[in-house]
Amino acid sequence: MYDRILVPTDGSPSMQAVVDHALELAAVHDATIHGLYVVDTGSFATLPVETTWDGMTKLLKEEGDLAVSEFEEMAGDEPVETAIRDGNPSSEIVDYTREHDCDAVVMGTHGRAGIDRLLLGSVAERVVRDAPVPVVTVPISKTDAAVETPLS
Repeated sequence: MYDRILVPTDGSPSMQAVVDHALELAAVHDATIHGLYVVDTGSFATLPVETTWDGMTKLLKEEGDLAVSEFEEMAGDEPVETAIRDGNPSSEIVDYTREHDCDAVVMGTHGRAGIDRLLLGSVAERVVRDAPVPVVTVPISKTDAAVETPLS
């Protein structure tokens, strides 16, 4: 049923629960895991003009490399394919899903509520709305970000 499962990552320790869930799903279906980190270039539009774009690009690339490396460590011995993209996170996730013929997306939610959710929106919510495949969301609370929690 699932051959390719996409796991968008932000490189945070709370991703372990998401990766574990994706690995369990992949094991059942003998699927390949794809890890994707998206550099949200739109969030840097408000930086002061004095900020050098070359320096910022280098910093963002290093952040993406670190997030992908941590994703690979979280996957352990399981083979994964990884990529880093620039752009709007939800759009890039949906585009990657289509381009790589992924069958499902497994991603974390950070549980924003109230005015934060209205003003900022939710990447997971937009992916659920726009993805051409099923999206499994793994709840991540503030405490999950501080400690690793197994899915069992």
